[in-house]
Parts: sequence; C-alpha cells; structure tokens
Amino acid sequence: MTFTPPARDCGLCPRLADFRSEHRAKQPDWHNAPVLSFGPLDAALLVIGLAPGLQGANKTGRPFTGDYAGDLLYKTLGERGFTQGTYDRHAGDGLTLSNARITNAVRCVPPQNKPVGSEVSNCLPFLTAEVGAMAALRVILCLGQLSHNATLKALGQRQSAFKFAHNAVHEIPGQSVRIVDSYHCSRYNTNTGRLTEAMFDDVFDTIDDVLHGHR
Repeated sequence: MTFTPPARDCGLCPRLADFRSEHRAKQPDWHNAPVLSFGPLDAALLVIGLAPGLQGANKTGRPFTGDYAGDLLYKTLGERGFTQGTYDRHAGDGLTLSNARITNAVRCVPPQNKPVGSEVSNCLPFLTAEVGAMAALRVILCLGQLSHNATLKALGQRQSAFKFAHNAVHEIPGQSVRIVDSYHCSRYNTNTGRLTEAMFDDVFDTIDDVLHGHR
C-alpha cells in the first residue's frame, strides 16, 4: 500500500481549514498546515498522538515538537535508542528517528486542541494508508483514547473489543502489530499526576518487551 500525506491546503475539514487560515494571517512564519509524519516508513514503532498543538507542531511543522508533550516524548525515545542527535524544540535541530515514526490521528491543529468526530473520520484514510504502508510495523503506541479509537478503525477493528487502558497491550487478530496504550504525555496529564514520567517509562518497558518478543 502506498501512502500520500494530506496536501498543504487540505480542505476536508472546513473548521480546521478556517482555523489554519486564521493563524496563517496572525503568524505567517508558522507552519500552519497539516503536519507530516516524522521518521522512516520502515520503522517497527509508530507513535500516534491526538492532533498538532497550536504552538507546538502547528508552529514548527514536526509532530510533538515545540511543547511539553514533545519534551517528554523525545526524551523517552532518546533514552530508548529511537533517536539520533539532540532534540531542541524546533524542526531544524538535526534530530532523526531510528526504527520509530510519529504521527497524529488528526493532522491539522483543532481549536482548543479538540477535534470533532467528523474531523477524525476525515483524516482516517491517511492513518489507514500510513499504517498499511509500514511493512515492518510491530507496535503502535496510542497516546490517549482518541488515538486508540482511531487506530482501531484504521486496523478495521471494533472499539468495543479493545478497551483503552494505560500500559495495556492489545493483540490484533490476524495481524503482527500490537497496540500499546498510554495516557497522553501532555503537560496537563503530568501536572495532575495522571501520567508520571515513571509511568511513561513503564510503557516503553512494555514496548521493548513486545519488540524483543518477550510478550
């Protein structure tokens, strides 16, 4: 399966297109467009978030780059050997990913960071094609329940059969890929204690176990 990302002026979601246009006028030097995935298509790990942050990926043009969620995600990926170079909160920092790829269920920034159901559905074909194009994919890390649900749809599965739970592992019938769930690594979740760095590290212990055939 081939994968073609959304065009810069994708108009599938009128609300998101209007929001992008509004911020292009306010911040012409920002990315303000669908955020492309980061990392190689032949990776074994795919990290799927919710949507670009307004002053994170929507500004920098790279998933999880420029905000707190990226600080924690890239730090953890680096400690686990999935990065080369140093993360520095901008797309020109020279960082590369090794055996990992990062994307979002919704590729454009939504108002209040809350996409609506139709926007998730409109973006689903891109996620479905991307997952299908990753021949070496073994683990999908879903950051949050929206990502979890979108991923199940992309894999042709019923949501009711796979309940979201932090650090849960889901085997997908007839497929070699497994889903690993985590609470989203947002500042809100870490500030409230819903997700600690230790809890996030435990998720990557689980990912390591799956990738190395220990579970």
